[in-house]
Amino acid sequence: MAVSALREERLRKLEALKRQGLDPYPARCQVSHSAAQLHQVFDGLAPGEQSEQSVWVTGRIRARRIMGKASFLDLRDGSGASIQLFAAASDLEAADYRRFTELDIGDHLQTGGIVFKTKRGELSVRVQEFALLSKSLRPLPEKRQGLRDVQIRYRQRYLDLLTNERSRQVFQKRSKIISLMRAFLDERGFLEIETPILQPLYGGALARPFTTHHHELDQTLYLRISDELYLKRLIIGGFDRIYEIGKDFRNEGVSTEHNPEFTMMECYQAYADYHDMMKLTETMIHSSAQELGQAKLSYQGQEIDLTPPWKRITLKQAIQEEVDPRVDIEEYSTLGSLGPILTEIDIDIDALLQGELPTWGKLVDKLFSRYVEPKLIQPTLVLDYPSEISPLAKKKPDGPDWAERFEIFIGGLELGNAFSELNDPLDQRERFQWMEKLRQAGDEEAQATDEDFLMALEYGMPPTGGLGIGVDRLVMLLTDSASIREVILFPALRTRDAD
Repeated sequence: MAVSALREERLRKLEALKRQGLDPYPARCQVSHSAAQLHQVFDGLAPGEQSEQSVWVTGRIRARRIMGKASFLDLRDGSGASIQLFAAASDLEAADYRRFTELDIGDHLQTGGIVFKTKRGELSVRVQEFALLSKSLRPLPEKRQGLRDVQIRYRQRYLDLLTNERSRQVFQKRSKIISLMRAFLDERGFLEIETPILQPLYGGALARPFTTHHHELDQTLYLRISDELYLKRLIIGGFDRIYEIGKDFRNEGVSTEHNPEFTMMECYQAYADYHDMMKLTETMIHSSAQELGQAKLSYQGQEIDLTPPWKRITLKQAIQEEVDPRVDIEEYSTLGSLGPILTEIDIDIDALLQGELPTWGKLVDKLFSRYVEPKLIQPTLVLDYPSEISPLAKKKPDGPDWAERFEIFIGGLELGNAFSELNDPLDQRERFQWMEKLRQAGDEEAQATDEDFLMALEYGMPPTGGLGIGVDRLVMLLTDSASIREVILFPALRTRDAD
């Protein structure tokens, strides 16, 4: 039967209930046990044995078997467990039994009765009373077929969660991962704080922002692309260890690894540097995975061991190992010198840059992302990035072209980024000025000069290590999910008309 016909049939049932003076959407209900608790409390009953205790249970009907004077419903609730309901015509008034048999899969039900085990050993509730809590007007997807259309799964996540147990487990695990990260930082004396999402200037990353307008203030505002600059202000203000877990927004492409709205964990520690952040990173991710029983895991068919210490390799070494030994980015340290050597080994520079403003640092970054990143399967910390693409990181004392920065790679995914934070206000101003030149040349991702942040730096920021971890990608890794859309409840999608 077509969905429209089934809906019409259910609407007729709804109207019939109303004519009988019954509310198909009551505000209150009664419950004594979840389905999972019923199994815990009464699992010891022998087959055929009945308890003396009456219970109230609520949930959604997931299956029904009507057999004349005996009817069975399977009820599932938020605990993830199911309980069988048994209704005998002899136990209920005739009108009530008829209403019980007319309930549909998807309806929410409240049931009072006695717990027993069938002769086959299935825990059940013998129905003595029941009440409809919410009439479902649309049929759920067929249980055997489930939801195979990923677009429907993403657009109607509620149906995905109802019919796909794996999806339910992914989002339960996501919640657990965030709780573990929070507990890890709390135990080490980090203070959780909140910083503005609407900001008068965007900064802390090289990305294109979302823009909005505040009518009362007559002011252009931006959804934050990073928490970084506000968190550093708080380090200057005297908080030595802080973190934030929250949403960031970047007005960029959508892919299996990118969603315009995403969750980041950023933490900052005064009197620390990027070496301290390396240890913190290894320990945090390993301990969180260990709590989940996943210190060793499989991601997309690759076996991964998260046990520290992780591999450390410089960006220069990684490119020479995976691209070509001749590509020495320290020797070829200008766009004019790096371009020819890449052309010599048949790398298409225009295809790498994809129309972006060509700079040496950007070319190095694109080269690494295209040819090296997918090969970093085991946990790897890639160190020492060009300072020109690291405008908020301290330069290395022995090489001003390089920054004390590392990125985290596991399973071919970039999971995070960390610095020895730049705390020299004069150097920071010069970096901002460099970014301004790039903006004027057409680089939409270059950061604007933040005078308020520069003023804060002039009051003195201690040596500080900072770390940002992409929570969504970490969840991808720990749930073996190939796409970021599998780990975000409501990912960004094109409108239906555009599809």
